[in-house]
Amino acid sequence: MFDLFIKNGFVYLNGHFVKTNIGVLGEKIAYIGNDVYPAKQTYNAQQRRVLPGLIDPHVHFDLYCGTISSRDNFYYGSKSAAYGGITTIVDFLDPSRNSDELKKTFEDRMKRAEKCNVDYHFHACIREPNGNLEEYVLTMKKLGINTVKLFTTYSETHRRTYDKDIKKLLKYSKKYKFLVLAHIENDEMINRDEKLTYKDLSNARPSIAETSEALKLCKFAKQTGGYLYMVHCSSGETLKEICKNYYEYLGKNIFIESCPQYFVFNNSVLKGNQGYLYTFAPPLRSEEERQLLIKNIEYVNAIGTDHCSFNIEDKETHTLLNGMPLGVGGIESSFVIMYKMFGDQVIDKMSKNLAKIERFAGKGEIKSGNFADFTIISGDNQTIGKPHGAVDYSIYEHIKVNTSIESTIVRGRFVLQKGKFIEGQGKYIKCE
Repeated sequence: MFDLFIKNGFVYLNGHFVKTNIGVLGEKIAYIGNDVYPAKQTYNAQQRRVLPGLIDPHVHFDLYCGTISSRDNFYYGSKSAAYGGITTIVDFLDPSRNSDELKKTFEDRMKRAEKCNVDYHFHACIREPNGNLEEYVLTMKKLGINTVKLFTTYSETHRRTYDKDIKKLLKYSKKYKFLVLAHIENDEMINRDEKLTYKDLSNARPSIAETSEALKLCKFAKQTGGYLYMVHCSSGETLKEICKNYYEYLGKNIFIESCPQYFVFNNSVLKGNQGYLYTFAPPLRSEEERQLLIKNIEYVNAIGTDHCSFNIEDKETHTLLNGMPLGVGGIESSFVIMYKMFGDQVIDKMSKNLAKIERFAGKGEIKSGNFADFTIISGDNQTIGKPHGAVDYSIYEHIKVNTSIESTIVRGRFVLQKGKFIEGQGKYIKCE
């Protein structure tokens, strides 16, 4: 007898939807086929679509931003994730300079994540390294982490990593088979004038700062044979130039992540009276750059959200860029937004691709032996409302979409069942 049996669903298998049934034993998929078997719990999908559990590779829960912490902690952020069909999230360790600090940041983040309702993992995060970089990498690998994030900017808050160490990390990434994640903006091109307001954000952090730095690091990846993953690509111009100059490396040594906000909005919203609600870094770009991003979606390997949520009051009381908490939520709406725009082609970018990039064994695909992670969707039209986490607004409110998340299942257990949230107990997922 199965623990869970999902019948009458259109199941996403190898890039296609197939009408079939799924049997679950414990946390794993044990059967895929047309026969019907008894189970402790049977779920009639009623011809709804059953996707592999979605993965968000880029969230910031309970992140201190200098003046305030992001409002969604691991409990509320993962509750929003469940409503968004997300079964696994990847957060970030606090920036560390050496292997000893890395271990401490890991222990701290593990404690904070104890109430996570979905499965979770962490990227290591490095800043101004002052220790042995190879030792840092080996410590990271021992913790079951296969990715390290660096910043090419934020020198003013001592988070920047400079070219010499970036090249070293890329060389080590080839040797030890891990991924270097990079927030890519040219630090010298950013305007830090303390009189600037939110309306100046796109000009203060211009597109050329992203594009030029992206091309430089792609060059480093080519020279070293290392593995580079560019987070939150904001500009279609950046993506176009990478494709033009490094096409043969895409999906092999160079990976591109983007976020829903850059496909949905352009920087004209920053000029409105509530433009401060749309502030994050890198910022929104021109309509031309947005259209370029849409046009070249096939070259984007992964969709993350950069979920870093704040309340309206947090934003409107910091209208100057200096001290403003940069970030927005989005984990709850990311799939339905992207699915409306691009259809089935975003499924792998939010599941299979990410499991391969992160090297999550048993994640990202529906097949026997994998974890029983599922996102069940219906074709119901809906208007996006306020999120179910700890924040009081979403930039996606009032947008109409053609899909809704009906149920979310993590390792065979519902955390969202027909729209009703059920507290879960996420687990820390190690890389292969």
